[in-house]
Amino acid sequence: MTRIQNELQYQSAMARIEELLKIVNNDTPVEDKDSIELVLLSELVADYEDVHYPIEKPTLTDVLKLRMYEMGLSQSSLAAMLGMNQSKISEIMSGKSEPTLKQARTMVIKLDISPAIVLGV
Repeated sequence: MTRIQNELQYQSAMARIEELLKIVNNDTPVEDKDSIELVLLSELVADYEDVHYPIEKPTLTDVLKLRMYEMGLSQSSLAAMLGMNQSKISEIMSGKSEPTLKQARTMVIKLDISPAIVLGV
């Protein structure tokens, strides 16, 4: 199979995907030509984006801020939830400090965060 070579081809593929999304839905058989085309173009676009528009792994700070927003928490309420003092949370969020293994485990469990993100792996 070929791959998308340049931005013009990428934009063209994206435009065609937009057209196909108006035609193909969950009830469309997988053998349908439009459904097949959508899958193929989507895979080509995904491969191109992996190379040209990579998404970096989120940092622990990014994830903590997101969880705080989602859960309606302030830094002090986050600290209380995790059994940590507010200054330690502040240090972790500013990147000046890393959580201990025990603190990391608590974050993983109470905030439902991937261990890889908490441990920076």
